[in-house]
Amino acid sequence: MSEWGSFDTITKGKGIWLIDSKGNKIIDAVGSMWCNVWGHSNPQLVKAITTQSKKIQHSSLFNLTNEPIEKLADNLMKISPGMNKVFFSDNGSSAMEIAIKIALQYWKNTGERNRTKIATVENGYHGDTFGAMSVGYVPEFFAKFKEQLFPTIQFPVPNKYRIPKGLTFEDHQNECLEKIEKRFSKKDDIAAFIMESGAQMAGGVIIYPEDFQKKISKLCKKHDILFVLDEIATGFGRLGSMVQYQEQQSIPDIAAYGKMLTGGYLTMAATLTNKKIYDSFSGEFNDWKHLFHGHTYTGNPMAAAVANENIHMYEKFNLIKKIQKTSKIFSKYYEEISDIDIVGDIRHKGMLMGIELVSDKEKKIPIKTKKSINKVFFEEGKKHGIYLRTLGNIVMLVPPLSIQGNELELLLRRTIKTIQASKSKII
Repeated sequence: MSEWGSFDTITKGKGIWLIDSKGNKIIDAVGSMWCNVWGHSNPQLVKAITTQSKKIQHSSLFNLTNEPIEKLADNLMKISPGMNKVFFSDNGSSAMEIAIKIALQYWKNTGERNRTKIATVENGYHGDTFGAMSVGYVPEFFAKFKEQLFPTIQFPVPNKYRIPKGLTFEDHQNECLEKIEKRFSKKDDIAAFIMESGAQMAGGVIIYPEDFQKKISKLCKKHDILFVLDEIATGFGRLGSMVQYQEQQSIPDIAAYGKMLTGGYLTMAATLTNKKIYDSFSGEFNDWKHLFHGHTYTGNPMAAAVANENIHMYEKFNLIKKIQKTSKIFSKYYEEISDIDIVGDIRHKGMLMGIELVSDKEKKIPIKTKKSINKVFFEEGKKHGIYLRTLGNIVMLVPPLSIQGNELELLLRRTIKTIQASKSKII
């Protein structure tokens, strides 16, 4: 961390722009960590917060409720096929911790004591708390805590850029699915299968091949294993659909939302379940089927109010269709980006692009350097007027979802200049 001497102070935001204390403007190319929908200082979202703040700022959901959170629960049910109830929390990691606890306790509540294991995929990411790290183990981030994490059963994900020697991409997919099927058939001890919906984000921007997630969903149903999907970073339009599991034709038993739920304005997350799951927690007090979990700010009415306005705006401004149209601009720049000699692969879906940097294109060797690649790109990005972050050797573009076409073109041109300017500093 010593390479970071000081940090710029952001004092204002307007649309896709962040403005620091010196008046410098940079494009928010990471959507303020993947959560921004409508850009900064959107008047409708700001009004929703201020209006609610004059009524009740926070009221607990322990034995109470409030109007905005009841409305939000209804809104989430309307957009989430197959879901029946929702448990609110205040961040994505917590939403996934709740999902894990619900999945494990479900089997105990239904009298099945043998299903205690969690299956997941390699390099998935679900947050930075201990349960989330266990089911979303990215070695580069979490290796120092490995001894403290609970064990999971991990399966590989097809990566079109790195297909095992001697296999076609279709062979590679089938091999991954066969490994899952073989383990599922071996023993009835798996409580749930957990994965990000549609793509892996922090684990390398790996876009799942068509029907991969759908086939896993079918395997889970076949073997009576709960299917849990993390839509925290991939839902709400990031990959081009409001609910990614609907596009993937893979309705889960449990799903989690976060990040873009409030448009990126206040912190809130949600864990949704189907009726079967919810009913297993119903019973008399002495049955002890309760889910003992809660947070101070669960169901915060100001966060709920802005989330309701955010969802309303998706429909009002037809945002999903707009994303589908605007995101096509990315493809216009594939060739120019690919021609840069340190770019090995481009992975893109919706308003997400991952650019993998390599030191050898033919051998596909990831760039490694003693310097912080993230810091190099951050500093070079600032010079070109963009706020960039990398994860390892992956440059990620995750802009506000409502970015205009001309703004996206500007971002992509500046990204190309940043990569070209960074070459000499990381090789």
